Amino acid sequence: MTTPAAEVIAACRALDVRFSVTVRMNASIKQAIAAIDATAWKAIKYPQAVWDSEEERWISDAEIAEIRYTAFASKPKKQQVTARLIVRRVKRLNPAAVPEGQGELFTTWRYHAAFTDSTLPLIDAERDHRRHAIVEQVICELKNGPFTHAPSGSFQANAAWLALAALAFNLTRACGTLAGTVHARATCATIRDHLINVPARLARSARRLALHLPEHWPWRDAFETLFSTVHTPPQPA
Repeated sequence: MTTPAAEVIAACRALDVRFSVTVRMNASIKQAIAAIDATAWKAIKYPQAVWDSEEERWISDAEIAEIRYTAFASKPKKQQVTARLIVRRVKRLNPAAVPEGQGELFTTWRYHAAFTDSTLPLIDAERDHRRHAIVEQVICELKNGPFTHAPSGSFQANAAWLALAALAFNLTRACGTLAGTVHARATCATIRDHLINVPARLARSARRLALHLPEHWPWRDAFETLFSTVHTPPQPA
């Protein structure tokens, strides 16, 4: 693991705070994963699918296991940390996504590991760590969207941009959810491309406005579902 990770874990231990950090697939981590007994893997099914950005698909089934692991082995003994390496693996469906030079173990499965001193049972500890991914995805979308130019040198400007970015994110996610299943799971960038940044023409006729949308538009049904839902009269109290 990297120096920043070592500093974070050291700070957590000094303050008697539990840590759970995602680790990269370096040689040491791969060696530890290869040492996990085949019978140690437990099948789990997520209540909600997890987006796999490398293979560009949603994952709903996986297996998890754990093994003791000593991090920062190259550092002095007092700086080394021994804790749990919790590993989640999913089967590869796209052979083209296999990194070059990987062994058979990593050709069949994709692995995601977390280093933690959590005292929770394996399934609960893995689920608790996975909650971080939701926040990280939101942060990633904000950085790639309305918050891309932050921070600035002004605290007030940063605060304003953050508030506006949160509003834009929430409204975009709401539009995706209302548009249907496909866009409920899509990123904000996809929702903007499909349903918001649409080449259309506004026309007036008989004091009425008409929105002319593209012909043979693949997202017509999703847009109409969103439009109809938003403009449905409120139900009587």
